[in-house]
Amino acid sequence: MEKETGKPTVLILCTGNSCRSHMAEGILKSVAGDLIDVQSAGSDPAGYVHPLSIKALDEIGIDISANTSKHMNQFLEQDVETVITVCGNADQACPTYPGQLRRYHWPFPDPAKAEGSEDEIWAQFQSVRDDIFRVFSAYGQGRLDSAKA
Repeated sequence: MEKETGKPTVLILCTGNSCRSHMAEGILKSVAGDLIDVQSAGSDPAGYVHPLSIKALDEIGIDISANTSKHMNQFLEQDVETVITVCGNADQACPTYPGQLRRYHWPFPDPAKAEGSEDEIWAQFQSVRDDIFRVFSAYGQGRLDSAKA
């Protein structure tokens, strides 16, 4: 995708591409989207973005309601500079992409598997979102700082 956007692609992978990877994509785009092309995909995509992921990011002013669930093989024919896996299954299933320079594995619990009351499940989505926010905001800021240096 670098050819189309002029920006290096950062691909965030998880199994279902319905929760964690979309939250990470939205957060990283909000921080460094002017510098990098941020995408997400899954090894076994769920086919939808979880409504509570959309709600969790909306709560912090980031709109991912137009995001779609995609398969990671969709990106095999294009340059992907950096791959970041956010769950163990995707880390094990992850291929090497053309042009790939870096790969990181930053796992987070799957909030879609949270159990309990509606409030307890919502709290799990918020907690995972906050953890993803800390990690991906720092990564995005690091990319911005490196670009300025």
